[in-house]
Amino acid sequence: MALRSVRLDDETEEALAKVQAATGGSVSDVVKTGIVALSRKLPKGPASRPYEVYMEIDLGPGGYARAPARKAKSAIKDILRRKHRKG
Repeated sequence: MALRSVRLDDETEEALAKVQAATGGSVSDVVKTGIVALSRKLPKGPASRPYEVYMEIDLGPGGYARAPARKAKSAIKDILRRKHRKG
């Protein structure tokens, strides 16, 4: 079993005292319970991949790519040419 030393600010110390009074547990019990509760909230799998994040974003009208990044320079020329066509 590991021994840990933790520094708490006044606000956290008050919260700890309230939890101890409400539960009747020791400082160790309260801290262990808090750590376990927080660990259960952590995501079960890996973090979202960039593509998954991208699919969740609503870019709205006009927010979508017109060409792949590797063809950006030639795509910009074509887009500007079409935008400024005469006639």
